[in-house]
Amino acid sequence: MTEISTSKAPAAIGPYSQAFKVCGLVITSGQIPASPETGEIVGSTIEEQAEQSCKNVGAILEAAGTGFERVVKTTCFLADMADFADFNAVYAKYFVSKPARSCVAVKTLPKNVLCEIEAIAEA
Repeated sequence: MTEISTSKAPAAIGPYSQAFKVCGLVITSGQIPASPETGEIVGSTIEEQAEQSCKNVGAILEAAGTGFERVVKTTCFLADMADFADFNAVYAKYFVSKPARSCVAVKTLPKNVLCEIEAIAEA
């Protein structure tokens, strides 16, 4: 089991790691739309926040030696299911392999963001 960490994605805001590589898989923690440099939330719309969340997932995948094309499963959390279509429009640009996915609305996300994405990829 190998911990994955990169400065190109936001540092953890709690007692967890950005990702782990284990048994041929990379498993990321949920990525919110925080700037890797400042930790501040990027954007106010679902499109802007989804874009940053995807970029953060991508940075972790890259640090682990894999990429979006090898993602097999994602879990997406939305603050409002009314954002589903707009979120999907951004998500589809990155997760081109169309991995298995769960997408749920939740009451509140960390720092009151609009979305969070976690991924499992082939290493």
